[in-house]
Amino acid sequence: MSSANELSVTRFIAAPPAKVWQVMTERQEEWWCPKPWRAEIDRQDKRPLGACDMTFYGPDGEKEPQNGVYLAYDEGRRFVTTDAVTADFQPAGPFMIGIWEIAPEGDGTRYTARARHWSEDTARQHEEMGFTEGWGVCADQLKALCEG
Repeated sequence: MSSANELSVTRFIAAPPAKVWQVMTERQEEWWCPKPWRAEIDRQDKRPLGACDMTFYGPDGEKEPQNGVYLAYDEGRRFVTTDAVTADFQPAGPFMIGIWEIAPEGDGTRYTARARHWSEDTARQHEEMGFTEGWGVCADQLKALCEG
């Protein structure tokens, strides 16, 4: 599915899906933010409506909370989050729904990350913020960890 309110990046990763999933979900802090930024997981409850709270730290002392909930968590296949609501069901935005998924492809894995926005304007704003470059760097960091 693609529409004017969706942005996406994809990569072929030369590693089996089980390894890619393990790195995606257990080593998030190593690939989730484009360096020199870094992510710290504050709380994760990997189930629908469970907390998905992280903090992003910038090289100059920036600190940006990234709090939301999982909408779906399909082991070995995909997880879906939103920042529209926090784990205690407080409205928080919204900006997007994020979908991170993997699928077997040949001898490796197809990784796809999507950001679905509430409007075309918000999607355009996210693109102007550097979505393609930023999420692409994260995909490349994931790929390097999986293939290394």
